[in-house]
Amino acid sequence: MANKPQQPPHLHLAEVTASQFLDIWKHFDADGNGYIEGKELENFFRELEMARRGAGVDPSNPTFREKMKEFMQKFDKNKDGRIEMSELAQILPTEENFLLCFRQFVSSSAEFMAAWRRYDTDRSGYIEANELKGFLSDLLEKANRHYDDQKLQEYTQTILRMFDLNGDGKLGLSEMARLLPVQENFLLKFEGVKLTTEQFNAIFTYYDKDGNGYIDEQELDALLRDLYQKNKKEVDLKNLSGYKQSIMSLSDGGKLYRGELEIVLCREPIA
Repeated sequence: MANKPQQPPHLHLAEVTASQFLDIWKHFDADGNGYIEGKELENFFRELEMARRGAGVDPSNPTFREKMKEFMQKFDKNKDGRIEMSELAQILPTEENFLLCFRQFVSSSAEFMAAWRRYDTDRSGYIEANELKGFLSDLLEKANRHYDDQKLQEYTQTILRMFDLNGDGKLGLSEMARLLPVQENFLLKFEGVKLTTEQFNAIFTYYDKDGNGYIDEQELDALLRDLYQKNKKEVDLKNLSGYKQSIMSLSDGGKLYRGELEIVLCREPIA
């Protein structure tokens, strides 16, 4: 006999904790790609409707489709047809709204990068898990929010469960940045233009004209425009300026070294 499908957790609750939020996310992001999309999205909306109405719903009913369309118009902030972690935080009644709080700590991706860099001292694109608590504490302090140690520990453990998937005690910048508001997360903007190691080395070498191992802000501007054009993406000058500022916050005195740009443009850090 087939196993009964696992029931979605916690959707019936009036309020979910940070840990319960993560359980919900992991349940519906079945393939672990960082989005609830396609069939996952339909399942999520169906189960959410059932939890809120206390009755079954029929996905084949035109009314269901219409409601789902309205739901996405409200919560799919970047209109990409799927739900990201920061968007789910708007949908679910989270205790003290943990993820929304996190987003309020950091008003821009440039602030996030500046805080990150204090801990990613070797510019590897990772911080050690034992440094995460200090990183979060810094963000809380910056936002003038005071949480007791127990709550800080819960948030730390929840983020570890979110992102340290292989248990190696390291957290990646590109994964942690998913907690930023969609419009602020310039790392997500480059998802469609992630480069292989060979492509990255070639493009960095091309723009590092003098071969000194870093590029400056003007060279970065040209590089980003080139990337957008090659990937047939429209260049929004206002957004481009924001992305550039965020990337440059990783730099050392205006010098953006190979390893720092690699964090943004490579799918996987170069060994």
